[in-house]
Amino acid sequence: MTIAVRTPDKLSALPFLKGIAMNADIVGWISSLVLVSTISRQVYTQWRTKRVDGVSKWLFIGQLSASFGFTIYSYLVDNWVFVFTNFFMFLTAVVGEIIYLSNKRHAQRQATIQEKPSGAVHAAGR
Repeated sequence: MTIAVRTPDKLSALPFLKGIAMNADIVGWISSLVLVSTISRQVYTQWRTKRVDGVSKWLFIGQLSASFGFTIYSYLVDNWVFVFTNFFMFLTAVVGEIIYLSNKRHAQRQATIQEKPSGAVHAAGR
């Protein structure tokens, strides 16, 4: 059973694409580039700011699971645009989870340092 169908005729049936001869894979690759770029930028920003506010570890765990499953599915239906996209999303989920855990440890260390009274170290040294 073949599920993946790549027909330019389907694209020309869309009103806003009338008269444009376009390969369906081009649409897929452009969309993939947009998605991968936005997710990569989010992971980079999280790494650069070292913040965990508003980020759940479950986001990356869910993304890992879904992306892995979609990568396998995309391979099985022979859709290389989605094999690449979902595999890259899987990799960004791995990196995102590592950065999340690292940033969380960093935030916990900072909170511990701020809780200690500043004079306690000097008083003990006298």
